[in-house]
Amino acid sequence: MPNTTDSLDDKTSRPAIRAYLGGSFDPVHQGHIQMAMYVYERLLPIAEGQQRDLHVSLLPNSRSPFKQKSTDPHHRLAMLKLATLETPIQIDELELWQTPPVYTIDSVRTLRERYPHDSLIFIIGMDSALSLPHWKEGLALTNHVNLWIFSRSHVSRIFDKDDMDNDILPDPDNIPNTDTIQTKLPVPLQSLVVGTPTELVMPITKALATNTGLKSTHQGHIYIDARPVAAVSSTQMREQLQSVQDRLNIMQAADRQMTSIPPINDIMSHTATNPLPKWLNPAVYHYIIAHQLYSAAQFR
Repeated sequence: MPNTTDSLDDKTSRPAIRAYLGGSFDPVHQGHIQMAMYVYERLLPIAEGQQRDLHVSLLPNSRSPFKQKSTDPHHRLAMLKLATLETPIQIDELELWQTPPVYTIDSVRTLRERYPHDSLIFIIGMDSALSLPHWKEGLALTNHVNLWIFSRSHVSRIFDKDDMDNDILPDPDNIPNTDTIQTKLPVPLQSLVVGTPTELVMPITKALATNTGLKSTHQGHIYIDARPVAAVSSTQMREQLQSVQDRLNIMQAADRQMTSIPPINDIMSHTATNPLPKWLNPAVYHYIIAHQLYSAAQFR
């Protein structure tokens, strides 16, 4: 089944469940895929029990309002297709071809207009949740979608050898409970927190009946997920890729042939000086090398 979707005609007899993980995906890495897959696996039994279609999608942006530049969207889309090829994760191109900057609030409004009866979930990390007051109308996101917030992370130094060999998980006894995490959210959002993902996917008609008087007919809820997820830095990854490109002494793209690329097993060796295989899909890594992405000349 195709793993991209930008059609307005995807309609089902029952309202679907749709979850979105946004970002620049520059480059897409296993941390992105693991997070999206975790949400998919949590929502799948709920969707099956309610006989509803489930769509979990990556939502690549054209360029983040907080960044000066991003890799060409054609390359980022190609890498996303490679990374999701053997997964149920889809790609939504809603933001990708728009003139930057593109703001999340505009995208969630569009998604709500596109899917007025579906349960919509936007996936973010706690750092993003805490910064919502600084986003354009960030506190209004829940007027259109539900939020799934990942509150914990591990492997903060992804290129440290010890971290590469053994994923560092926090002591379960030291993970704060949901009530403690809830108090860290912006005050207007604290009352929207619910205890289970199931409460994010109530049919719209039921949500209206149980939330009479809210300023928005699509007032959403917030689920805080304390499960540890990999904290992989795309910035660090780009820096490491620059180093790899330098070591391979890659020629200009116009002068190269695909057959000149070193064997994938050679450049994908997981060593202390080259930890990228832990975080990059091999096909994505091969694509980056073949197209000379993230070279020092590109990002200096």
